[in-house]
Amino acid sequence: MSVSTNDLKNGMALDLPEGLVSVVEFQHVKPGKGGAFVRTKLKNLRTGSVVDKTFRADEKVPLAVIDKREMQYLYREGSSYVFMDSDSYEQLPVDAGELGQAVRNLKEGDKAVLPTYQDRVIGIELLAVIELTVTETEPGVQGDRVSGARKPATLETGLVVQMPLFVEPGGRIKVDTRTGEYLARA
Repeated sequence: MSVSTNDLKNGMALDLPEGLVSVVEFQHVKPGKGGAFVRTKLKNLRTGSVVDKTFRADEKVPLAVIDKREMQYLYREGSSYVFMDSDSYEQLPVDAGELGQAVRNLKEGDKAVLPTYQDRVIGIELLAVIELTVTETEPGVQGDRVSGARKPATLETGLVVQMPLFVEPGGRIKVDTRTGEYLARA
């Protein structure tokens, strides 16, 4: 299935020779001399890299239909993560390489959306904010209260974040899954 470059929309997935990409932004350009063209920013869905690419106006590009399934993370088995489909209860093992860095934020029982293309998982979409328990951190020293001071802390998933001095082991915090940063106490 193909689509014209004149019909591109943000978020649309394309199956180009460079790989599976998503349109981040596009701009139709019609110079005074010469033919019109479409300037795009494309994000590679596997690597996350963003590239600029220019197409001729009305050029046909292959459209990729991405199927998104809501699943629940069950457990880790070797180098695979096992998810269960929320509707059919079918279990699906996914290689860690397909999920990227998002696995740092996964804990058992979490819900996630797994985008698939041609029956192959191409990534993972988590909630924007998750709550995690602090498993290990240095104690905050009395009087060591410099405004904005931070200390490293290890969370239950193994993720290490910088957080304020007042948070102690066993405390629950909110973490932004897109940046991996501390947001607030839970």
